Amino acid sequence: MKSMFEPGTADEIVRRINTLTPATQHIWGKMGVAQMLAHCCTTMEVATGKRVARRLLIGRLLGPIFKKRYYDDSEFTKNSPTHPTFVVTDERDFAKERERLLGLVREFSGGGEARCTTAPHSFFGPLTPAQWGIGMYKHLDHHLRQFGA
Repeated sequence: MKSMFEPGTADEIVRRINTLTPATQHIWGKMGVAQMLAHCCTTMEVATGKRVARRLLIGRLLGPIFKKRYYDDSEFTKNSPTHPTFVVTDERDFAKERERLLGLVREFSGGGEARCTTAPHSFFGPLTPAQWGIGMYKHLDHHLRQFGA
């Protein structure tokens, strides 16, 4: 599975983000494109340690059972539940959120494993930097596919 810590992978994600426009429509789900970008920013802020999302009871109970899916070769499933911290329902500025996400992607991938958070994942619990790198790629890929990018 690809990792955000691989330079070519980060470049691919940046290229795909740059194909989005304010008019890009989702293929599934409820978020608009600017909301999706803001959602991805929030998760990248967690991965870089700029934000901490508290662990919910459901994650403490079920997270260890599903943890391997975060960093294995499978794709994320459509319409999966989202931690309340990461739900974006208000309108967002597309250009601002895209630039913010591009900056966070470059910061996370460019910093390598040393730039990764040491805090546990809000659902899966403790992860290694290598697992974070794969999981963040899978998350970004999931949402970019959601918008056909």
